[in-house]
Amino acid sequence: MVNNAPNGAPSAVTPAFQQWPSATHFDIPAMLAAGWRPSAFTEFVVKIASRCNLDCDYCYMYHAADQSWRSQPKLMSLETVSALGRRIAEHAVTHSLTRVGVSLHGGEPLLAGPGYIQEFADVMRAQLADHCEMSLVCQSNGTLVTAEMARVLQRNRIRVGISLDGDREANDRHRLYRDGRSSFDAVMRGIDTLRRLDEDLFSGVLATIDLHNDPVATYRQIVDLDVEHCDLLFPHANWTTPPPTADSRSATPYADWLIPIFDLWYERPRQPLKIRIFRDIMNLLLGGTGGFEMVGHGPVTLLSIETDGSIELVDTLKTSYEGATATSLTLTGASLDEALAHPGVVARQIGLDALAEPCLNCRFRDVCGGGMYTHRYRAGSGFKNPSVYCADLYALIAHIEARLRTDLIAANGETL
Repeated sequence: MVNNAPNGAPSAVTPAFQQWPSATHFDIPAMLAAGWRPSAFTEFVVKIASRCNLDCDYCYMYHAADQSWRSQPKLMSLETVSALGRRIAEHAVTHSLTRVGVSLHGGEPLLAGPGYIQEFADVMRAQLADHCEMSLVCQSNGTLVTAEMARVLQRNRIRVGISLDGDREANDRHRLYRDGRSSFDAVMRGIDTLRRLDEDLFSGVLATIDLHNDPVATYRQIVDLDVEHCDLLFPHANWTTPPPTADSRSATPYADWLIPIFDLWYERPRQPLKIRIFRDIMNLLLGGTGGFEMVGHGPVTLLSIETDGSIELVDTLKTSYEGATATSLTLTGASLDEALAHPGVVARQIGLDALAEPCLNCRFRDVCGGGMYTHRYRAGSGFKNPSVYCADLYALIAHIEARLRTDLIAANGETL
């Protein structure tokens, strides 16, 4: 990572068939002989519904380069659910896993209806009962949470993360129904329905940053929800499809947006709200390990499953190019271990070897980890590039480092 993101981008463009990573970039038998071992999959994003009742204009499923959703079944069949359970059980036995996480995803997963959600949970638990524990979560837009749906979620201990970009004005910039109506009131009703039944059902908020939205107002709206977790996400962009800058003259507009939120959050006497990007950066700055999504370079142990049973790479890669998530593997024809040998999986499990040279020479290398893998793409060269948000990440990490250093010096009474 470098101070000036554009200077961190490679200038040479190679033919598409040489985009990194591909099978030609890895000699897996040699890697295994040298001692490298893949990390087993422990998290599964399961696309039980391939359609959505909203039309969010930044959605990486419907408004991005990959349009494969059009050919997917609207719902995952229960036969496919059963096959998924068998494959996860097989994987758990092979790798001695005691627990896996399964996230109900889409599209909008609650389009499947409460009866389907119950059947999904029943089938999966029946397949996994003798092999490992399973935690179920759901990522939803929140508009379809009825009293009946909430009861099914509670019965199956399925906690729900809600996508919400802030207050009404912030939410309605992007998150609308197809006829242009606001979704804000329906989302808030959904949250209220979950909470009235069980306070623990509503687990967190996922908010995509829009530079037009006031960061402090966005933060206060989320704090007012009294929720446990929050993900503040950069818009999914890359070197070929750059992020929106809202006509900012700053070289680091996203860091400029996040830093006031960090300062407010950091200065609170208590921090009940866990904002993942801040917590991960602080943990890594202080010598911790882990992190693989927005920062850090830990091994990715997540896999996506489409409604037709296709085994795919992480779904945000759909913003890169048509077919970016495809592995050619299916639940009926391949074990999950076969996916561990896919170049797109290997690339996200080899740590520093996946980073571009500017990232390797950066002082925040082990904190940033090259940024989110999705944001590194450049047509022709692939994913071995710094993040398109390189400069923003550098500025944000430097700010957090300075705050920590100041407080540690004050606490220890010495120079660090």
